[in-house]
Amino acid sequence: MADVGKNNMAGHPGIAIVWGAARMVMVYTIGHVSGAHINPAVTIAFASCRRFPWKEVPGYVIAQILASTLANETLRLIFNMTHDQFVGNVPPGSDLQSLVMEIIITFYLMFVITAVITDDRATGQLAGVAIGSTVLLNAIFAGPISGASMNPARSIGPSLVWNEYKGLWVYILGPIVGAIGGAWAYNTIRFKPMSEISKGASRQ
Repeated sequence: MADVGKNNMAGHPGIAIVWGAARMVMVYTIGHVSGAHINPAVTIAFASCRRFPWKEVPGYVIAQILASTLANETLRLIFNMTHDQFVGNVPPGSDLQSLVMEIIITFYLMFVITAVITDDRATGQLAGVAIGSTVLLNAIFAGPISGASMNPARSIGPSLVWNEYKGLWVYILGPIVGAIGGAWAYNTIRFKPMSEISKGASRQ
């Protein structure tokens, strides 16, 4: 999670709440137009399991990165931020630690997204709440460990604006691997008979 300064009044929980709420609002606002495609990792994951055409992936990813870059440039200009006020992600500890955490939290996020966006059995009206809540929980848990990016575009945008690329590969590779894993994990159990799931649970 980006460090916005020592005098930040919101604090870590406040940032996580705003982050989750913003994600929820975006799902309800543009979800019917672009689905959950404001994240390159999500787009690539959907394409990997044939729920989105590969030929459209480059255009979506470019648009997502461009939007992130413009948003960060706007943020920098509005708040007159200096070069040392980087709002992107840099691994707080080792690159490996942040990479593993990004894979795990993006796996959870994509698992939820796949469930509520692509499965007709899920309650579609609660998709925004489910996704936003997952982002909130991931941010609270993983923020101090990896920055909780979960979105390559979110990390690439500020890196381009502030010309800061330290550990950027972590926030590109981690979310993509995690998202593909989450999408395939849900699709693996999607059509499994409930009787078979219950039988397996009773054996534990």
